[in-house]
Amino acid sequence: MSSSGRTKKTVNKDGDDDPNSEYNQEEQVISSAISNGEDLGPIIRKAFSNGKPDILLSSLKNFKKSKEYEIEEVCKIHYQDFITAVDELKDLLSDVDELKSSISSSNSILQSTALPLLNILDSFIESRNVYNNVHVALNSVQICIRLLELCSRVNFHLESNNFYLALKCIDLLENEFLDDGRTPSVTIRRMLEKQIPSMRLFIERKISKEFGDWLVDIRLVSRNLGQLAIGQASAGRQREEELRIKQRQAEEQSRLSLRDCVYALIEEEEEDESGDGVGYDGKEMLYSNGGSGMLGFDLTPLYRAYHIHQNLGLENRFKQYYFENRKLQLTSDFQVSSMTPFLESHQTFFAQIAGFFIVEDRILRTGGGLITKYEVENLWDTAVSKMCSVLEDQFSRMQTANHLLLIKDYVSLLGVTLCRYGYPVHALLDVIGKHRDKYHELLLSESKKLIGEALAADNFEQMMMRKEYEYSMNVLAFQIQTSEIMPAFPYIAPFSSTVPDCCRIVRSFIEDSVSFMSYGGQLEFYDVVKKHLDRLLTDVLDGSLLKLIKSPSVNGVSQAMLVAANMAVLERACDFFFRHAAQLSGIPLRMAERGRKQNPLNNARDAAEEVLSGLLKAKVDGFMILVENVNWVSEEVPHNGNEYVNEVIIYLETLVSTAQQILLVQVLKRVLKGVLSHISGKIVSILLSDSVKRFNISAITGIDVDVRLLESFADNLSHIFSDEDASQLKSALVESRQLMNLLLSSHPENFLNPVIRERSYNTLDYRKVISISEKLKDSSDSYFGSFGGRGTKQDPKKRSLDALVKRLKDVS
Repeated sequence: MSSSGRTKKTVNKDGDDDPNSEYNQEEQVISSAISNGEDLGPIIRKAFSNGKPDILLSSLKNFKKSKEYEIEEVCKIHYQDFITAVDELKDLLSDVDELKSSISSSNSILQSTALPLLNILDSFIESRNVYNNVHVALNSVQICIRLLELCSRVNFHLESNNFYLALKCIDLLENEFLDDGRTPSVTIRRMLEKQIPSMRLFIERKISKEFGDWLVDIRLVSRNLGQLAIGQASAGRQREEELRIKQRQAEEQSRLSLRDCVYALIEEEEEDESGDGVGYDGKEMLYSNGGSGMLGFDLTPLYRAYHIHQNLGLENRFKQYYFENRKLQLTSDFQVSSMTPFLESHQTFFAQIAGFFIVEDRILRTGGGLITKYEVENLWDTAVSKMCSVLEDQFSRMQTANHLLLIKDYVSLLGVTLCRYGYPVHALLDVIGKHRDKYHELLLSESKKLIGEALAADNFEQMMMRKEYEYSMNVLAFQIQTSEIMPAFPYIAPFSSTVPDCCRIVRSFIEDSVSFMSYGGQLEFYDVVKKHLDRLLTDVLDGSLLKLIKSPSVNGVSQAMLVAANMAVLERACDFFFRHAAQLSGIPLRMAERGRKQNPLNNARDAAEEVLSGLLKAKVDGFMILVENVNWVSEEVPHNGNEYVNEVIIYLETLVSTAQQILLVQVLKRVLKGVLSHISGKIVSILLSDSVKRFNISAITGIDVDVRLLESFADNLSHIFSDEDASQLKSALVESRQLMNLLLSSHPENFLNPVIRERSYNTLDYRKVISISEKLKDSSDSYFGSFGGRGTKQDPKKRSLDALVKRLKDVS
């Protein structure tokens, strides 16, 4: 090169070669940036922003020149090697020409030799291609035949609604003609790729519609199923109750006739009406898994839809869809219509829920994982919570005990039904238990109203029964008969119609109370029933009877006597009430007797006897007015008694002959005892009264005869009462008898002896003795004695009485 020997010297624009000058520094920076591959943008911007682009351009030119110089130097170094390589290439070119000539001649020879072979090869290849095409065509025809066959089967199964078989054929189409790449035509392949999803979508829609129809049908089926299941539970309960009744009758018969043979009550198993031996406990008669079942309870559409969705790969989606729809249905079942009273709709409400969970129990056990136990439990918890809420709301509104009982009975049957399927029902029973007191308060209020109406309708006439069934219904039904012998009819009962009416009300109360407490999760409830029965008898019945007894309507002896007779019969009926409650509660009778009040109607009974006794005393007082006719200073003794006592005895005998037909012996005894005691006190009070100024021994002897007549009357009642009772009646006259004995005694001073006084005069008040003794007239003080008898001795009896009076006054 011309410039190989030259040296280059870089001079800056101003001719300054100082390396520290600004120009050289700028050139160094640019050179370093280009060498390092850095971005020159910032340097260029900086040069233009400083207004010195010339320096930059000059630096770039100098850098270019320096690089050209370097290139030139490199070329100088390799120039000789290049010349050598060119010479070698020239030598190689001559060798290549020779080789080319040799190859050309060899090719001509090969072409002339291979041309016949090539023609033969072309013919072979053409024949083989024809063969291959025919073979491919045959295979394609076979594939098309198989394809058409599968498509025809798919259509047939779709028309027959055999979706599972249709899906299997579609899977074959997909596996054989799409996945394996055997489809001979792109067009057919595209057709399959389009139609297979369409067929699956068609199947999904069809099966979804079928499942939707099943969801609609299962609601009505669930309601009927729930009603059937609850009805069977009710029938089972009825059979148990009938068995208990037979058992109680057997026990009662054994108790009343111990000499009879002891036997066991065996209840034969009732055969299943279907004849297959499967009863309610088997739960199979309630539904069918593949058929129509007794109520069309068919799970086939559901399981078919589930199976199809499994084959479509949509199992989880179908599970979720099923659960959500059933949950919505259950939520809809919870709706309580405000247009229909709950009392009328509660059976449908609970039957719908019962049927729902019977169906879910079946699906849980046979659905192959369609729904899980956890999901069913969640649905049940929701249902229980809602039912409890509805019950709480409805119970709080009810003001009729019977309405509360009807709903409670159905809820308890619902609990029995679903408990057999493993669903916990304690929460429902707790709601019932919480309203136990309210129910009994309502029942007490209604019973009080009925008892008041029954007592208000009483005509105070003995009840007449013309037929045996009337006697059984009004007497034997409450065990208030006094004899085991059937009476002759027509039969006049010793009570009014109020008694059986009240007994029916109390019995109904017991049965309703037991019915509410039964089947409510509480095994022993007799104490609760007994507590409320005590309240009914003590507060309601006793109070109502007491109100009746104190009313102005009871204003005659016959009315009061009938009321007292009613009280005695009702008192006997109370024993039946507690036995009946114990039997219905399923506890032994001996346990029912423990801790029971002897008579919860004591107040009314005492009031009735008090009213009767008061009326009888008033009647007796009317006869006792005749005591004014007694001559207290007569010298003659009325050996047949005074007029008043005869009238009294005639009345009492008439009273006893009437009363013994309706009053119990003990009641009659208590009433007569009170009347006789009143007569005795009346005799003493007459002697004490100011109307009797003086009396003589003859008058006292006459009064003694009167007392003896009364005592004889009591003794003559031994055919009605026992000797002990007759003695107690006689003892009611003890005050007047002791007074007569003292006044007629030869030694009245014995009254001062404490031992004799306690034995013979314990009922006498010494103040009364003083007052009466002072009125005794001496026999020497006769009307004519003042003339011829002056100076005669005083009557010893009078003298003893005077001495007794004096000593009593000293003591007092």
